[in-house]
Amino acid sequence: MKSLTKMTLILAVIGLVGFTIVANEYDTSDSLNLSEEFSPIQETVYGNTSNIQYKDLGTMKASWYGPRFHGRITANGEIYNQMAYTAAHKSLPFGTLLRITNPRNNKSLIVRINDRGPYIPGRQLDLSKGAAEKLGVLYSGVKKLKVEEVLISGINNPLVPAG
Repeated sequence: MKSLTKMTLILAVIGLVGFTIVANEYDTSDSLNLSEEFSPIQETVYGNTSNIQYKDLGTMKASWYGPRFHGRITANGEIYNQMAYTAAHKSLPFGTLLRITNPRNNKSLIVRINDRGPYIPGRQLDLSKGAAEKLGVLYSGVKKLKVEEVLISGINNPLVPAG
């Protein structure tokens, strides 16, 4: 019994010593400096915004849809997620990016057209529930919102996700 206890103790010590040696071999002097203002990726993505243009499409009467359609297939074939920032339009190509702004609170976001509608006369845009919530129009039902098409040079517009 004593030999089994000694053997267990020896193995535990060897394990701890081995772990300590491996842990100390890691050189922290080459670690990233997280205090840098921009990484090269951030400069590429955020530093040069001249590739993005906004085409004014005017004001559109918008409503929202969600719970009843959540999980169903949209007109472009993807599964509808009511909390995603998407929208339905009668004729804009699927993948079109729109910047939507609520003029009452100045909140804005970018949505992607992935469905057709709305089918109620007088409405031009149907927002997902998540987009309506973010814009602050969830409880007002129908709202006039400023709409701009987002054009990104160097990328085929409209943006169509790989499927």
